Amino acid sequence: MTEFAPDAGLQKNRKLKDALLQHKALSKAGLSERLFGMLFSGLVYPQIWEDPDIDMEAMELEAHHRIVTIGSGGCNMLAYLSQNPASIDVVDLNRHHIALNKLKLAAFRLLPGHADLVRFFGTANFAGNSQAYDQFIAPRLDTATAGYWDGRDLYGRRRITVFNRNIYKTGLLGRFIGAAHILARLHGVRLQKMTEARTMREQRQFFEEEIAPIFDKPAVRWLLGRKSSLFGLGIPPQQYDELASLAGDDSISAVLKHRLEKLACHFPMRDNYFAWQAFSRRYAAQHQGPLPTYLKPEHYAAIRANADRVSVHHANFTELLASKPAASRDRYILLDAQDWMTDEQLNGLWAEITRTAREGARVIFRTAAEKSIIEGRLSPAIRDQWVYFEERSQELNVRDRSAIYGGFHIYGKKA
Repeated sequence: MTEFAPDAGLQKNRKLKDALLQHKALSKAGLSERLFGMLFSGLVYPQIWEDPDIDMEAMELEAHHRIVTIGSGGCNMLAYLSQNPASIDVVDLNRHHIALNKLKLAAFRLLPGHADLVRFFGTANFAGNSQAYDQFIAPRLDTATAGYWDGRDLYGRRRITVFNRNIYKTGLLGRFIGAAHILARLHGVRLQKMTEARTMREQRQFFEEEIAPIFDKPAVRWLLGRKSSLFGLGIPPQQYDELASLAGDDSISAVLKHRLEKLACHFPMRDNYFAWQAFSRRYAAQHQGPLPTYLKPEHYAAIRANADRVSVHHANFTELLASKPAASRDRYILLDAQDWMTDEQLNGLWAEITRTAREGARVIFRTAAEKSIIEGRLSPAIRDQWVYFEERSQELNVRDRSAIYGGFHIYGKKA
């Protein structure tokens, strides 16, 4: 026994060292989770960052369909109303998103016309928006939502006055984009110049000559190697790991450069309001570029007429579905929320989706990485009830103007 004592001691020291390293890693991960949770408790998305036109193509909405979706900034839920669905249940755990969704629905019902909506939600620095709220919306708004918008921000201003300025510069996402603009300026690049490009060739030239080199700067590569660097995009540590799985080195800068290249170069500026938000922190002025789908004049009448078909719930997806009858829903929009979930949470969610889904129901979602997040993780009993439309998913992913996701996925309920 004595001649093996040194090896035994060495093994013990190694185990102790491994345990300490594991504890340190877990502590660091826990700190990241808590920091993200704190940041995510405020307004995150003043604008939802998924392309609703791609959603609607994937869902093939019909008038009898009943939809369940995550709310986020509310833009997509309103766009779906243009297709006259029977009902939409909106869920979100963020009270700021709940208030924003309810405000947008009330604005469609109560503001006098389409131009008023565009001024309120699509035009920066219009000082009359809070007065329009006081005159037309507030008197008929529910007490909780009115209390939120009449409440005060950290500077003592009424929250509703953010629409007198530029709501798209606020929230976690808006501030992240602002920080990206500052970082670019430190490297001598004005990102707003992208909006001056008249052709896709000029867009690509500006990206390759001005923007792409920033991602190769050592300081930027180091910064993007920190999980907290993407908290402003609403990307938690688990989702960062999904992105990192695509990187070939110790930084995800190449992955982000590729995603930004799609946003900057694959669609004309005149057709992509996501690019306007990224590069100009606002929507395009009249005749410069597009409005988001829900603010387009051709959809105004349908959305206004259908606004009462939406119910907004301060709950999570699984909880809401558990309260619904079996075989009662047709379309489910999960955004990228599954990237955050454990196997147990995924199976709990899909168990309720499967129970409540009618024959022919569809589920759509996005992922940070390219592959579907549910493959190999759902129980066979649940997975076998769904078919993956892989080719159609890949086709629509290429055309998704929001550009920041690796994958778009469509699943259909088997007969």
